[in-house]
Amino acid sequence: MCDIAEPFASFQADEAMEGEEGWLYLTRRRKGLAVNACAHALFFCRLLQALRPNGTGEALPTSLVGSRGLKVGIIGGGHLGKQLARVLLALGRAPRLSIRISTRRPESLADLQEQGLTCLYDNVQLAAWADILFLCCLPSHLASVCSAVRTAIRKPCVVYSLVTAVPLPRLKQLLCYNAIVRPQYQCPGQEPTKEWGMKGTVTAALQDLAVVQATCPLSSQGKIRVNGKWLVGIFYAALNSSMWQSLPHQKALKLLNDLCFPARCPICAEQKASCPRFERESFVSKNFASSMTQEETFPWFDLTAAQLRESPFSQLLDKSEFLQKHLALLYQASFGDWPTKQRGLISTKTSLTSAVVEPGMVLAHKTSLPTTASNIFSGIPEETADYDSKSS
Repeated sequence: MCDIAEPFASFQADEAMEGEEGWLYLTRRRKGLAVNACAHALFFCRLLQALRPNGTGEALPTSLVGSRGLKVGIIGGGHLGKQLARVLLALGRAPRLSIRISTRRPESLADLQEQGLTCLYDNVQLAAWADILFLCCLPSHLASVCSAVRTAIRKPCVVYSLVTAVPLPRLKQLLCYNAIVRPQYQCPGQEPTKEWGMKGTVTAALQDLAVVQATCPLSSQGKIRVNGKWLVGIFYAALNSSMWQSLPHQKALKLLNDLCFPARCPICAEQKASCPRFERESFVSKNFASSMTQEETFPWFDLTAAQLRESPFSQLLDKSEFLQKHLALLYQASFGDWPTKQRGLISTKTSLTSAVVEPGMVLAHKTSLPTTASNIFSGIPEETADYDSKSS
């Protein structure tokens, strides 16, 4: 429990809950945090997989299937690591061989091994193999884990940290790597949403539309919320994947537009409007976009900078409720084919960037930008944007 609930110690003290009532509250919040963490991790895996072309230039379905499936590694076989593995197996429709988990006690994961999951005690091997590496270890173990795996991690692997007590700048420093995603959760209310209840598994909860809607990062319904820049980070991670596949930026944008703005979109049909479309300027500054040739790929983005500073995509997302509705629909549709009447539209009245972010967060290091990729993040001084050029 301590790895995902540790940041909420102050809440526990302030609320001064005691006895059975306090135990009930903390148990429900722990369940709610696990549900959110697994839901967002699953959506990220599906997003990254869906934007991989299938050889004909078309996007793959939003599921973890096929020979081009993602290789997902999980470091940590505790409560959260096991829950995440079960969710990916059950709801991600992932081939068993595409998911591996590393823990100090592989023998403790007998139920996962029986389902065909590879369970090992070798973090370095796992880091060298994975396309997405989930960190689900305890905060006290993180420094030694990062020290062991940082030389094994290679682009375009995305490190996805669920060790909530360690901020992004520290993770970047420990790993000497900038393709890191870290969701940060807050509980603005007194009580997690009742839908999570006290019974059932995380996997079962995520087969309930009401729960999925409550976990949506664009929804004001949820009692546990993820920081708004998490969504920004995963979209830039998807563009990094397209860059590594040498996809021209126009093809990457087409895949993204086809996924986020499908034909016969119920939102646009209801409002009698045309779907928005992503352009180059949706992700890079106008100056940089104007310099890109038709066959040029997007550059490699520093995901830590994308989550800590303003970017063209974060600004677009924050000001466009229409775009937020489309992405909310994409999010909930990725968990199942909900009936249209049941699905409805998620409220997006809450501003994405109004979520609480840790004060005082700054980049661990400041470096000069390559001249070929300067000012991609509009409004960020060149000497602090800190991301790699595509030639690195």
